[in-house]
Amino acid sequence: MQKLQLPAPITRFAPTPSGFLHVGNVYSFLITWLLARKNNGQILLRIDDLDQERVRPEYVESIFRTLEWLGLDWDLGPSSVQQFEKEYSQLRRMELYETALQNLKKEEAVFGCDCSRKLVKKLIEEHNYKGICQYKGLDLDDHDISWRLKTDGMAVVQMKRYKQALSVEELPYSQSHFVVRRRDGIPAYHLASVVDDEYFGVNMIARGEDLFESSVAQLYLAEKLGLRAFSQAEFFHHALIMDEGRKLSKSQQSSAVLDEFSQDKAKLLRKLGGWLGVPPEACGSLEEMMKQFSFERVARTISN
Repeated sequence: MQKLQLPAPITRFAPTPSGFLHVGNVYSFLITWLLARKNNGQILLRIDDLDQERVRPEYVESIFRTLEWLGLDWDLGPSSVQQFEKEYSQLRRMELYETALQNLKKEEAVFGCDCSRKLVKKLIEEHNYKGICQYKGLDLDDHDISWRLKTDGMAVVQMKRYKQALSVEELPYSQSHFVVRRRDGIPAYHLASVVDDEYFGVNMIARGEDLFESSVAQLYLAEKLGLRAFSQAEFFHHALIMDEGRKLSKSQQSSAVLDEFSQDKAKLLRKLGGWLGVPPEACGSLEEMMKQFSFERVARTISN
């Protein structure tokens, strides 16, 4: 009997150029890189630049400089800032996002909402958000109206987890009637991310465990859009780096990696290796780290 040939893994780096890359970003990118290289997969560089108000040219440039300095290579996508702007910016894929939005509209899967984000967040925190705007009959094409996806009360999706059995996940309450088109007309993150991953053939996604609920929401959206490739993607949710009980993020340690470690790359590799459970003597290079790295070691939250 001929052995079933599974598709080659394709994963991605997906930074947002709204700031310089910090050590938390690099930690996540390294896990993605290890996931791809250990599985003979390919890596796409996908830069999420839809929110042009927050994008700065120096942030885009720093993505390339930081990844190249670290040796975190990729196989697909732009090789330079110039190629990114000409061929790979999300602005070049607006037609794809608009097609997806219009399909949702045609299927009556979305409703217009004029509630503020603050109000919706408050209602969700109180477990009292019912998507009330879906009963107002607001015109989706009116000014200052966001589009929200109609979500079923007991909606579930199937999720393939890395090297685990298929699981059934319920759509979290926090993702009830999530936004797919912002009130300024820009496609929301969930929609753009799902459409992009489907377009580029991404079938293996590594991200922090804090984004697990987003993964469930995106699988739900992919099902609504009929995006079969994304629906069958394999997910790996890695542990977070915690600093005094809080997620290490831009708000705590936001210094740019190149500013903090440009004179001591070995120090950064040892720091990353420590979080990944790799002994110091095996942190001389990414290749050495790959030999010692085990995905089971990042299955729980790490304290900084």
